[in-house]
Amino acid sequence: MPDIPIFRDRTDAGRQLAQRLQKYAGRLRLLVLGIPRGGVPVAFEVASALKAPLDIFVSRKLGVPGQEELAFGAVASGGACLLDDEIVTAAGISASDIDRVIQRERHELERRERVFRAGRPPRRVEGMTVVLVDDGIATGASVGVAVAALRQQGPAKIVVAAPVVPASTLQRLQREVDDVVCLYSPKKFYAIGEFYDDFGQVTDEQVIGLLDLASRRDCPSPHVPPARQSGKVDG
Repeated sequence: MPDIPIFRDRTDAGRQLAQRLQKYAGRLRLLVLGIPRGGVPVAFEVASALKAPLDIFVSRKLGVPGQEELAFGAVASGGACLLDDEIVTAAGISASDIDRVIQRERHELERRERVFRAGRPPRRVEGMTVVLVDDGIATGASVGVAVAALRQQGPAKIVVAAPVVPASTLQRLQREVDDVVCLYSPKKFYAIGEFYDDFGQVTDEQVIGLLDLASRRDCPSPHVPPARQSGKVDG
């Protein structure tokens, strides 16, 4: 077993990450945003520990055709789109392929927002300290486009938080946002899942359940006894 931190699952990673974010606890204008799907269970634990509202910020990786794990860019809520020109050139991706992938991922992005929000409007970002959470960051393309889109909404401060971020990506993010908080930053990096014992796929239903639980925690219904509102949903 390599001498690196291994998280049991996203819930465990979120609790550990929350400990490193305690300097933000108690702020009145604090908002935690999880990147679906995998970032939401981590963000739920962070929001719970910091006593902050939870929402989502949807970002989709643009995968190189035939090598989908390699990102050549990303799209995010609000219409933002970021392309990595070096990867586009090196992979020889045509303009028509770029347009096709962008359209496909934007369609999925819009679907996720409809499903996950379940009719709830997005939280207001303007003037807030925003903690943007994912379950791990590889190239930083998805987070980069999310940050670019968030900037357009006028937050007071953007903090990127993730359990693991490669050293090269961390250095770049530190130049792009106000603060980056991570638990481990390896020089050698293959996949986010290598740092988790359980890195199973997060379902739409899990995301919806966590967002609903967080919403009821922030605005408890007078018709539901407090004892019935307590509890935990595993990611």
